Amino acid sequence: MTDTDAIIDNARYLREVRPIDPEEIYEYVEGQPHPAVVRETLREHAFELGIREREDGTFVPIEEGPIDPEFHGVERFPENYARRFEDLLVEEYGPGWPDGDTGDGLRERIDDLKEAYFADSAVDYDRETALAYGIYHLPDYYAVIQYVLAELARDGLLDHDLRVLEVGAGTGGPALGLHDFLPEGVLVDYDAVEPSAAADVLEHMLEETHPSFRPTIHRTTAEAFEPEADAEYDLIVFANVLSELEAPVAVAERYLDSLADDGTLVAISPAEERTATRLREIERDLVARRPDATVYAPTVRLWPDEEPDDRGWTFRREPDIEPPAFQSRLDRAAVDGGADGDRRGLVASGDGTYLNTDVQFAYLLLRTDGKRAIEYTPDPEQVAKMADMEAHVTERIDLDALKLSPNLAEEGNPLFKISDGSETVDHYAVLTRESALNESLARAPYGSLLRFENVLVLWNDDEEAYNLVVDAETVVDRLT
Repeated sequence: MTDTDAIIDNARYLREVRPIDPEEIYEYVEGQPHPAVVRETLREHAFELGIREREDGTFVPIEEGPIDPEFHGVERFPENYARRFEDLLVEEYGPGWPDGDTGDGLRERIDDLKEAYFADSAVDYDRETALAYGIYHLPDYYAVIQYVLAELARDGLLDHDLRVLEVGAGTGGPALGLHDFLPEGVLVDYDAVEPSAAADVLEHMLEETHPSFRPTIHRTTAEAFEPEADAEYDLIVFANVLSELEAPVAVAERYLDSLADDGTLVAISPAEERTATRLREIERDLVARRPDATVYAPTVRLWPDEEPDDRGWTFRREPDIEPPAFQSRLDRAAVDGGADGDRRGLVASGDGTYLNTDVQFAYLLLRTDGKRAIEYTPDPEQVAKMADMEAHVTERIDLDALKLSPNLAEEGNPLFKISDGSETVDHYAVLTRESALNESLARAPYGSLLRFENVLVLWNDDEEAYNLVVDAETVVDRLT
């Protein structure tokens, strides 16, 4: 019997009796391996043994069943992470990193990142670009992933032992958000795929994680990485990366083969039209290519055998987060640094140009077990189908639809994108007169299923979309 076998056998016995202490087990193993060897062996076989490491260095059994975390939103990027990230900036540029040439250079990189994003251009992530990217995106990516995870946890789809693969992990925002969202008793085996210099930042940031969060960084591309043959991940995450791949559908389809039978593929993109609609294109192509793939949320197909073919610009908006100190310092120095900014032709703003506090995102949850967040099929005898909306223009109808946007109107009547999964053009619910009978339209959260009764159908030539007019004669009830 090898030392490893003996350690595992002792751990199996002790886990039912008391916390497993490497300082104790080594005495029971032939040759008495060093406690550090015992500890590392227990870490490597934690999933097999169903144990997690505590802060005191002992191991205890993990709880069984789904997690039930308390989640009340994200207000800020944690101070300990902010300090740790700023340590990298100080190490690279010195304590005056926001000022002078170094600050100008970082702001210029952020400007370049924004320009490349809107131009749909590729970006070479060297170290300075990775640090600039982290300054701008670490906090909002940290927040976004938690809102998505909260949806899965609410439905009981996250257990106390999780195998997670993040493809294109960047500087660590989603990984840290995952870490902090999960209760302390969860055992996480986290694999990250990241080929660029951002992997160095990711590695540094993940040193803050607790012992039961076990990260492994694979410094290769999404296309080149090969999961182990028997890999079964509970979560496969593509956070703000699919739109950057040359063949996103093919890549996502290949990774579906490594998804556990009850696992979820999570894809996230910025809320802007280009990336959000591209995510829907990828979603629709992927579902068409993989008959076993089902959209769990948010764009649930309510009608059997129907698929949407509209523009697909749907996104979620959550409360802004507070800017971390490193963002504020860089933004202020754009003005305080004055001459250097002018010399380089940068925008000397200090007005929030380098703050990124918005939490707006598009997302996709895809599963292969047929589950949907909303298990509901409309009754064609009671409600209309969006695919047939042309026949109902100027009529009042009843309709079942998902609320898939915040209020999109900057002024005037509130406007919300709605969907039943059969539409070929955009449909919007326009709230012309709010009442106690229709207040659910404005108040229901993103993704809710609503029943519209006596809603007026109009065609909007300017937007080439259908407007469903919700007025004093309309009743809107929340079904989920």
